[in-house]
Amino acid sequence: MKIKKLLSLVACLGLSVSLLAGCANAPSGTQTEIKTETTESSEENILETDVIVIGAGGGGLSAAIEAHDAGANVIIVEKMPFVGGNTARATGGINAAGTAFQKEAGIEDTVEVHFADTMKGGEELNDPELVKFMTENAAPAIAWLTDLGADLSDVGSLGGASFKRAHRPTGGAPVGDHLVNVLFQNTTSRNITTMLNTEATEVIYENDNVTGIKAIETVNGEKVNYTIKADAVIIASGGFGNNPELYTQYQPQLDGFISTNQPGATGDGIILAEALGADLTDIEQIQIHPTVHTETAALITEAVRGNGAILVNAKGERFTDEMSTRDKVSAAILEQEGGSAYLVFDQTVRESLKAIEKYVAQGLTVEGETPEALASALNMDGTTLKTTIDTWNKAVESGTDSAFNRSAGMEIPFTKAPYYAIPMAPGVHHTMGGIKINTDAQVINKEGNPINGLFAAGEVTGGVHGAERLGGNALADIIVFGREAGTNAAALAKSDNNFIGAATTSTSTETDKADQPKINEEAKPQYKDGTYQGEATGNNGKISVEVTVKDGFIDTIEVLEHHETSTIFMSIQNDLIPSIIYSQSTEGIDAVTGASNSSSAVFEAVNMALSTAQ
Repeated sequence: MKIKKLLSLVACLGLSVSLLAGCANAPSGTQTEIKTETTESSEENILETDVIVIGAGGGGLSAAIEAHDAGANVIIVEKMPFVGGNTARATGGINAAGTAFQKEAGIEDTVEVHFADTMKGGEELNDPELVKFMTENAAPAIAWLTDLGADLSDVGSLGGASFKRAHRPTGGAPVGDHLVNVLFQNTTSRNITTMLNTEATEVIYENDNVTGIKAIETVNGEKVNYTIKADAVIIASGGFGNNPELYTQYQPQLDGFISTNQPGATGDGIILAEALGADLTDIEQIQIHPTVHTETAALITEAVRGNGAILVNAKGERFTDEMSTRDKVSAAILEQEGGSAYLVFDQTVRESLKAIEKYVAQGLTVEGETPEALASALNMDGTTLKTTIDTWNKAVESGTDSAFNRSAGMEIPFTKAPYYAIPMAPGVHHTMGGIKINTDAQVINKEGNPINGLFAAGEVTGGVHGAERLGGNALADIIVFGREAGTNAAALAKSDNNFIGAATTSTSTETDKADQPKINEEAKPQYKDGTYQGEATGNNGKISVEVTVKDGFIDTIEVLEHHETSTIFMSIQNDLIPSIIYSQSTEGIDAVTGASNSSSAVFEAVNMALSTAQ
């Protein structure tokens, strides 16, 4: 593999991470070096690295961390002056089934149910292979984020989910800002270069390979041109929910709708990929979120309803199952007078979810000491609203909502003053369609083949969510496929553009012996020559290994069988197994970050094999 120069490019802007601002990081021990070539028309700076990530939202940051941890040099380019993207606006949670936090809470959720809920919510338009991959890898993603320092210990309900599976910080605090802070702190600690105010304008494609990007950085109003050379490019630039010209092209009826998206969500990555012949999928599938504050366009998280709030119309009457899928709830609101509604809850619901404190502080709520007083403040009939709340309380107490068959978020009756309401209407929220990818996060062209060297993850892609995205699945999508893209992009860069897919189990043959890890020269022979097998139980089933001993040393370790996720096992095969061979023992070897259970199972299986080779 070529030696790459990782360059520090941007001075810190001096903004707090908690405000979602970032700065470029000068990698310790590296020298800032920019080659400058002058042409008649412009001056161009030439940079070189292993992996380029376009976009510094949750997907891009996750990809950068995984690529770095797999041994690649990484440069992130972000057109906005801050990191975070739409991830920073996420509030409700990140979906995952079968996590340690669910088990602690006694929630018997499964990957299979998560898969079924997602396919049902997407009206079976989803790509089942992508959904399967996301749901299988969501719980490991929670473990990985936790290892990075995230607090995802609170588990709540979001629409369309059969069980509580939306993971968020303690007390139900907003999840997105927290995750961006954790991820950005991890890129900073790894000295991953981040170029802010830098827009990717072209993905360079030469000799059937992606070889880098063209980009323009804006510095004090001046434009600086860059060519950044790399073996792999990851597009994680987000959707196009803040580009009315583009989304009304696919859905004209959305003209005039407010948007919950951050200013940078304009679909740039889709345009870059299309220029290389990338295929698009589900591009016309655009989600409107049912609960957006009518005056400020602030998104009111689904978790408020998940913790017990109800929707009432201008008359003070309930009119739908508040925990149905977003398309159905949005449609029901649009049928009401003025195409709007009120989200109503009491002090107990407020105290159950920290996210609500932000809405109160921002002045988004209307309140009253009684239901009648709240109704008066909303210019509606007090008796009607009081009757609606009394009927709802009886439904909560009985556990049966005979009016609309709601089944989730029915634990809290409204009994504690004051009472609150937030005026809201549906707004453009998420674009489910985008670049077509496979489960390796490779971008697929119109002929159905991967574009070599090009990966994508997050809202810029399509296929995962189908016709309607479930709340909490966006973060699962961006983290799972962001990690996959980063791992696989690094694998390509490290293998001189010979990527064969992360799910492929590597085996030892005579032709690749040169690539086997060398043995620590200080180690002494301690095993009998031969081939030995061992097995143990990992996260998802049996892990079986075969250990070959030659001249008294561990020569090769081959994985015969495993059922772990591909991203986790690539790290184990690339890092953990070579470390065992180098050390000639499992003692003192650190587990792979975010894969402690799988690592322990490999240690156990190898030790079982070696126990018969003494």
